[in-house]
Amino acid sequence: MKSLVTGASGFVGSAVTRCLLAAGHEVRCLIRPECDQRNLDGLPVEILEGDLRDIASLKRAITNCENLFHVAADYRLWVPNPETMYDINVKGTQTLILAAAEAGIKRIIYTSSVATLGLNSDGSPANEETPSSLVEMTGHYKRSKFLAEQVVQHFTNKHKLPLVIVNPTTPIGPRDIRPTPTGRIVVDTIRGRMPAYMNTGLNVAHVDDIAQGHLLAYMHGRPGERYILGGENINLLQILQTIDEIGGKKINRINIPVTLIFPIAWMMEKIAIITNVEPRASIDSIRMAKKKMFFSSEKAIRELGYQYRPSTEAIKDAMIWFQNNGYCDGYVNSPTRKKFLA
Repeated sequence: MKSLVTGASGFVGSAVTRCLLAAGHEVRCLIRPECDQRNLDGLPVEILEGDLRDIASLKRAITNCENLFHVAADYRLWVPNPETMYDINVKGTQTLILAAAEAGIKRIIYTSSVATLGLNSDGSPANEETPSSLVEMTGHYKRSKFLAEQVVQHFTNKHKLPLVIVNPTTPIGPRDIRPTPTGRIVVDTIRGRMPAYMNTGLNVAHVDDIAQGHLLAYMHGRPGERYILGGENINLLQILQTIDEIGGKKINRINIPVTLIFPIAWMMEKIAIITNVEPRASIDSIRMAKKKMFFSSEKAIRELGYQYRPSTEAIKDAMIWFQNNGYCDGYVNSPTRKKFLA
């Protein structure tokens, strides 16, 4: 069987691609012409260049495929031109789903995000039924993914599409070439650039577990349903301390109230407007950090057979990959390297 994977060169997309290949799928990868293809090096895949804003390229990509794994998205917490993000995440998703429906695709897995879900005010883990609304979405990324999921659900119901939605939490692990905001935290911590922390929390999952969740959703997911693909709920300080422990270091950090970070993020955004380089912290990312983003994967565990490994393993795999690929220069020759790679 042939499966089309959009965003196949990215962090999650490349993990999904590897998972499908291991399961015996023939994989066609749709990637942007300018993207970094290192994550696909050596893989027995068919590569087509295209863009979610180019309907002709989408129709070419979907031809003769039986399944669609739509993983691609514009994932940035700060954008100089928000319209581009909505064109890719919302309009592009709508165009691709309609093209897949016209082509008679047998199975569609749409990669949404827990960013579209609500959060519990008491900090307890949210699930697929936790209420959310567009006005609660902080920033253009969350709003665009919320609107995209609404579009997907609409067409699923209207056209009775064989479509399953998965909502990954915070992926971490190897092949984070960009890296993602969480990957930057790992790299900065390794390099000793995280002297402080905010009292926030994330649900951390190994990227390969999330990829396996996509395959399980393809095999067992109910059309029209959505499934959280997550891991452990863990505070930011615990993440930093885990990195320290694996790296053989011990650092005392100070807790900075979120409100004190806003002026710094504001200044970084002003500089980013001039340099056109994504800031290391944005106002929207700080607003999101005010809440603990904890989630439950119980539905995926129960209905799909989903499993996830301890967060320590995900963090360690990410550290090793970043070190081996030159992201942590200055740390590679540390005397603690043997322990780090153990």
